[in-house]
Amino acid sequence: MGGTVLLAAPRGYCAGVERAVDAVERALDEHGEPVYVRKQIVHNLHVVRDLEGKGAVFVDEVTEIPPGAVAVLSAHGSPPGVYEQARDRRLELIDATCPLVTKVHVEARRFAGQGRTIVLIGHAGHEEVEGTSGQAPDRTILVQTIDEARTVELPAGDLAFLTQTTLSVDETGEIVRVLRERYPHLEGPPREDICYATQNRQDAVKEIAPQADVVVVIGSKNSSNSNRLVEVARESGTPAYLVDDETEVDPSWFDGAEVVGLTSGASAPEHLVASMLRFLATKGFDRVEQVTVAEEGVRFSLPPGVRQIPVRPTR
Repeated sequence: MGGTVLLAAPRGYCAGVERAVDAVERALDEHGEPVYVRKQIVHNLHVVRDLEGKGAVFVDEVTEIPPGAVAVLSAHGSPPGVYEQARDRRLELIDATCPLVTKVHVEARRFAGQGRTIVLIGHAGHEEVEGTSGQAPDRTILVQTIDEARTVELPAGDLAFLTQTTLSVDETGEIVRVLRERYPHLEGPPREDICYATQNRQDAVKEIAPQADVVVVIGSKNSSNSNRLVEVARESGTPAYLVDDETEVDPSWFDGAEVVGLTSGASAPEHLVASMLRFLATKGFDRVEQVTVAEEGVRFSLPPGVRQIPVRPTR
């Protein structure tokens, strides 16, 4: 009798990731090689390598891009200074910032314009956090953990909070609860900042993890939302591992296991899931049951500069 794979749904690409990757591919179709990209367009090793093979050149800063070149900004968002540097270099700029991240930027500028101190809940060093804090750097205080929420000293006056879009839903809720217990007048955004895809993928893991002996999450090590999926699985008491693909799997993880839970982060393409399922079948996990907790129909229009460019028919 073979083992079972519980395949989480939704999983994989979200609308913002799909939009960003499409933007780079369409820019390459229109302009040819090279198209420069500030930071990783999305946090996935395979996606970056694939786009590099098609002619994308990834750089850390726009100051590394030749003047007048075509440049794409990553899905995670950028601080205002990046746009100023791009104008100074006369770059043909395509802004692939996820619209849900742009929404947080707008909220940051609005809160700052109201004279509020902004508590930004997120992870230091993450590109999204750098982009959001850059909207109002003098008014933004970063809080990363529940312990920090218990000890942070906020100035007198009006306060507001914003969050990174890819955080743990449960942990973020607890951080907000602690902050509001200490600062009851803390105002939040009109709608929560954690994106629909992050919420749905965590909900799916919460469904499969208690039924599984081990959970495998496909995603890169620098992918915030993928790391959160591992944490969610482990919080249910199930061992969980983050891998870029099946070559990183240790077969000993499945010793004594009858059920493997499988999901993928929001920047992981579906072909990696298909490859993992083939690998798991060779290990005896040849029955696949999809567990669906939500249906996603969200689509974002492409950024200006690539809307009308036809996609390669071979894609």
